[in-house]
Amino acid sequence: MGLELTPLAAFRVELDPILELGDSPWGRRRIINITGGSFEGPRLSGEILPGGADWQVVHHDASASIDTRYTLRTHDDALVYLQTTGIRHGPPEVMARLARGEEVNPAEYYFRLFCRFETGAPAYRWLNRSLAVASGMRTSNAVLYDAYEVR
Repeated sequence: MGLELTPLAAFRVELDPILELGDSPWGRRRIINITGGSFEGPRLSGEILPGGADWQVVHHDASASIDTRYTLRTHDDALVYLQTTGIRHGPPEVMARLARGEEVNPAEYYFRLFCRFETGAPAYRWLNRSLAVASGMRTSNAVLYDAYEVR
């Protein structure tokens, strides 16, 4: 009775500049619009459609709560809704470099995601019953992550 992680896809999520809404009762609210991207894996590949976003909260300790929702179009034209939730944190100086848009080695900070899918496409209904976890990194204009199906 154990868990098995199977490679699902490598994602590149392209982003607009950050919209800073300021401090709220939950932390510093930021919205980062998704402009496109791609994903490639053994059973799942295609493009990320523009129009989603990350409704992120940065907390007093500089950790970030990730909350994204966006649409995938597979290589065979099926549409899949994807929601990720997660957390990103690290030493203050590393988080400051990320905030300035510098390239930072992902080994210097923690960035993990939980992925949930929804679709009506018959070929991808298996995604409705699957969960995935991912390890990510932030660049100046994109998020890159490798997702693994939990079996």
